[in-house]
Amino acid sequence: MSWPEEAVVVVTGAAGGIGLAVATWFAERGARVFSLDRPGTRPGVGEAVEVDVTSEESLAAAVRTVVERAGRVDALVAAAGVAERDTGAEDMTTEVWSRTIGVNLTGVFLSCREFGRVMLEQETGGRIVTIASMSGQHVVNVPQRQVAYNASKAGVVAMTKSLALEWAGRVRVNALSPGYVDTPLLTGASPLHPGWKERTPVARFATPAEVAAGVAWLLSDEAAFCVGTEMLMDGGYALA
Repeated sequence: MSWPEEAVVVVTGAAGGIGLAVATWFAERGARVFSLDRPGTRPGVGEAVEVDVTSEESLAAAVRTVVERAGRVDALVAAAGVAERDTGAEDMTTEVWSRTIGVNLTGVFLSCREFGRVMLEQETGGRIVTIASMSGQHVVNVPQRQVAYNASKAGVVAMTKSLALEWAGRVRVNALSPGYVDTPLLTGASPLHPGWKERTPVARFATPAEVAAGVAWLLSDEAAFCVGTEMLMDGGYALA
C-alpha cells in the first residue's frame, strides 16, 4: 500500500484500542503520527496531543499544534468513541445519550471539520477515515441494549457520505465499520463474549491490527476510487 511519503497522520482516540493500533501501524512504516486523546491519557505512539473532541476550542488548539509542528496534515483517522452500558431506552438518561452522541458523532464531525479545513487549503488535499460500526447500518446488537451507540454510529456513516460528496476531488473521506474487536471497550461485557463469537461466522473477534490494516488501505493510493465508501469488517456477523 502506498500513501504520501513521510505522511503526517493524525489519529483521535489513540491511547488504546483501534486508535492505538492505527497509530502503531503508521508509525512502524515511517509516518509522522500525532496521537490525540483526552487529557490524562498517555498515547504510547507518536507525538501525543491532548484534546477533547467534543470541544471546538480544544480541537482548534490541537490542529494548531499539529500544523505548527508538521506544517501539514495528510490524513485523519477519527477513532475516538465510547459506548454506554446495557441500558433500556426507557431508562436512558439524557446525560448518557448526550455524552455518547457528543463523542461518537459530534466529536467525529468536529474532528473532520477542523482538520478538513487544513486539508482543503493544501494543494495535496488529504484523506480521512472515520470509525463507524456494523451497529450503525447493518445490525441491531443483541442481547445488549445500546440505542445511543447505534444511533451515533449510523450518524457517522451518513455524515461520512455527505462529507465525501462535498469534498470529493479535494479530501477523500471513507468509513470503516468494524464488528466486535478485541479491545478494552469490550472488557466490561466479557460474559457476553461467547454469544457474540457464536453469532460471528468466523467464531472470533477481530484484532485491532486487522482493523488498522483496513484503515490503512482506505487511506492508501490504491483506494483512490473509494469516495464515501463504508468498509464493513465484521467477520460475517451481519450475514448470520
